[in-house]
Amino acid sequence: MTPRHLVAIYRRASFSPQQHLRNDRAILDSVVGHLLADGWEALRIDEQDVEQGRIPRGELYLNMCQGAAAAELLTPLEGDHTVVVNSPTSVLNCHRHRLVRLLGGSPVPFPRTLLIPSAGGLPTADALAELVDEEGTLWLKRGDVHAERTEDVLRLTAGELAGALSGFMERGIPWAALQRHVSGPVVKFYGIADRSFFRFYGAQSGPHAPAPLVDEAALLRVAYGAAERLGLLIFGGDMALPRPDQPVLIDINDWPSFAPYRQEAGSAIAAFVHQLASTRSAA
Repeated sequence: MTPRHLVAIYRRASFSPQQHLRNDRAILDSVVGHLLADGWEALRIDEQDVEQGRIPRGELYLNMCQGAAAAELLTPLEGDHTVVVNSPTSVLNCHRHRLVRLLGGSPVPFPRTLLIPSAGGLPTADALAELVDEEGTLWLKRGDVHAERTEDVLRLTAGELAGALSGFMERGIPWAALQRHVSGPVVKFYGIADRSFFRFYGAQSGPHAPAPLVDEAALLRVAYGAAERLGLLIFGGDMALPRPDQPVLIDINDWPSFAPYRQEAGSAIAAFVHQLASTRSAA
């Protein structure tokens, strides 16, 4: 039997701060290992290779790139007879300025969020009043890619906002997202589009302690509703629980590390993409 070829693309280190670099590489290594056992041949490259136009041919691309440059260069693969997981378009949809537009006003519960230029000064008093919670705070998040360092996502008071925006501007971050805080415990979740794998745990208590009280059907509905809207097949994120039956999505990411569940997640992702590629080749 002729072996099939996959290309595993590892994420740029700047998009995997601190311990996430090791964990991000480990989940992709796990998936590749399972697919090698299924008869695939693998070529491993980095996001920088894609940015430099070095994109080898394959029937399956395991895409962990998060930067706009790599995503744009991979986009032509979406019109080919190949499988790309996650697709470049879905990765770009997770960049916060696109995420806000796609989820704002959608059926997916998502907090009020305002995108502003970092160099454009403060929003109007009325706009700010809609974002500040009962404690006088709001969230400031970089408005492009995911957080690269802790100061990319800050909970602060309205009085601290001007200084923080100046910090964004000085670091060359052009857009900022101002987001209303959602009260209640936070759960972290991980999922695969075919629903063969879905796990969650309390962000404060950790994966080895009981999770906060939550309506699991509602949690699934929000997680998969958001993933489908963005086009994600492998995803994870965070939800706040103002009430157990009313989860609110506060963040979603393309292809997280699945660190607490790596062994079972690696096997499940490999089975999912293997089936996806087999179905595509048979069509």
